[in-house]
Amino acid sequence: MASKCAVLEPSARIVEVAIHLHPNVFHSFTENTSGKLPKELQHLIRCWDQPTYERYGTQTLAMQIAVQQILQCPYQGFTKQIYLEGKVWELVAMLVEQEVEINQGCFQINKLKPSDIDCIYNVKEILLKHLDKPPSLIELARQVGLNDCTMKQGFKQVFGTTVFGYLHHCRMELAYKLLIERNMNVTEVARTVGYASLPSFSNAFRKKFGVSPKSCQR
Repeated sequence: MASKCAVLEPSARIVEVAIHLHPNVFHSFTENTSGKLPKELQHLIRCWDQPTYERYGTQTLAMQIAVQQILQCPYQGFTKQIYLEGKVWELVAMLVEQEVEINQGCFQINKLKPSDIDCIYNVKEILLKHLDKPPSLIELARQVGLNDCTMKQGFKQVFGTTVFGYLHHCRMELAYKLLIERNMNVTEVARTVGYASLPSFSNAFRKKFGVSPKSCQR
């Protein structure tokens, strides 16, 4: 079983985290004595001569936060290993829950063409490169070759949030990293992530993290 998630780094690079689990490890979590997976999950593990199962999952903000916590692990040595393994299983749990909901008919997916999915990922890359001055929704759609309705619906399906919601999340995460890792004042950070108004930036930051930008920097 393998899964991948991508997140933003301060330099606007896209960092991909891949998780690979041996089938025996996955089977060890089954509740029945036979070690057989629930019916909703049996399609995940296949014989070597069968095609692998692939699905473009909805990458929720919770998943992105878990990935960022993996990349920003504050521990070392033995403690680091425990922390990282816990975060990996947290990601796996969220992915498995999606699979269960899909197979029970509780998670609705409108089928997107592979070419549309590629365009949606291009939208994400454009946003990451232009956090300070992102294109409008219509401009984004035009740049990737989709109509704005398909782009907005497809983006929410693939990433679990709206285009604006994703932009806001990435801006706040980058602002947090800049405040704690670089010698930049709050005004400079606000401008870097696209806020012309310092009070607006401070209010958004406090709403996201529960603290003011200045207190985070200290």
